[in-house]
Amino acid sequence: MTARFLDGREFLRRNGRLVERRLFATCFEGAPGQGVVDAVRGYANDDGGFGHGLEPDKRCPASLPIDVECALAAMATARTVDLPLVHAACDYLATVATDGGAVPLAFPVIEDYPRAEHWSEWTYEPALNPTAGIVGRLHELRVEHPWIDAAAAWCWKQIDTAELPTDAHALSEVLGFLAQAPDQDRARAAAAKVRDALAGASWFKLDPDDSAYGLSPLTVASSADSPWRALFTEDVIQAHLDRLERDQQEDGGWPVTWQPPGEAALLEWRGIVTLESLRTLVSYGRL
Repeated sequence: MTARFLDGREFLRRNGRLVERRLFATCFEGAPGQGVVDAVRGYANDDGGFGHGLEPDKRCPASLPIDVECALAAMATARTVDLPLVHAACDYLATVATDGGAVPLAFPVIEDYPRAEHWSEWTYEPALNPTAGIVGRLHELRVEHPWIDAAAAWCWKQIDTAELPTDAHALSEVLGFLAQAPDQDRARAAAAKVRDALAGASWFKLDPDDSAYGLSPLTVASSADSPWRALFTEDVIQAHLDRLERDQQEDGGWPVTWQPPGEAALLEWRGIVTLESLRTLVSYGRL
């Protein structure tokens, strides 16, 4: 283990949430994934959804689709799934989806609680972000549910017949959906369309020296075996890995480039980003 890795571990031990500490233990120390599921369960609500700021930019306790996606992402990372918990989440999603199956990131209930400034009306519109990402995670977890089929059909219709989003966040969600789609021939054909859209998308940072907020190629291809690594030249990937290494702070953690709604949320986000950075750097052989 390198000094950088140990410094990142120490940051998580000092400042990370239980979810990220459990994920670290599962990813790097051989701990069973059930600990991650148990930590995520604390964010579940009686309606089957997840809330309570699992995604830390809004401190709303009510169930929100974005928090469901975060719960699924944690289980996928831990390679452990609690089917009754996930089926209940799918039941919840079905109750808040459009007739076609799409869901929004959030609902106006977030306005009653502290939230980051960018969490506003645009998050109330059903869209590929987060519908595509949620379906992708459920496919990754090999979950079956009627809502998944309806939502997947809606996503394919948007990808095949509508103009793709111009926001890198939404395009990243689409790539997450395509990576796990059962029909991989269809998915790979669609990926070329997404790649072309990504080049000119807002909030996408191809330049590793760009210090502004945005998604980088390592967001899209966060592990060395990602099917989307081939969307970028190896020089670009290596330059962003260099930047990721340089961004580690003196306290061992990685920074965030936006303003969360409070100091607790800031530390929570830094824990999330630190774990993601460690996983990426280890995957690519940098740590």
